Amino acid sequence: MNKDRESRNQAYWKSNLRLVGFCLVIWFIVSFGFGILLVDTLNQFSLFGFKLGFWFAQQGSIFVFLGLIFFYAKKMNQLDRKYGVHEDAIPEDDETEF
Repeated sequence: MNKDRESRNQAYWKSNLRLVGFCLVIWFIVSFGFGILLVDTLNQFSLFGFKLGFWFAQQGSIFVFLGLIFFYAKKMNQLDRKYGVHEDAIPEDDETEF
């Protein structure tokens, strides 16, 4: 593997890890932060007749998780295209290791 390809692969992996880390931080804030730590503060407000802290613990976190899935998929497609590793760029007979 040449040095240019190796550095590109390392940059791709670093970008991937940064994206995963960002998604995990959002997941932690919403599930643990809003659903457990800030529940008393959030319960002062209501959403659809439910206390906001309860709503985040039961429903809101699920909606955020679904949003994170779509966000991650979109950003990974962008990263794949940026680094030339998307599905259209790799021939099926190419046996290159990543």
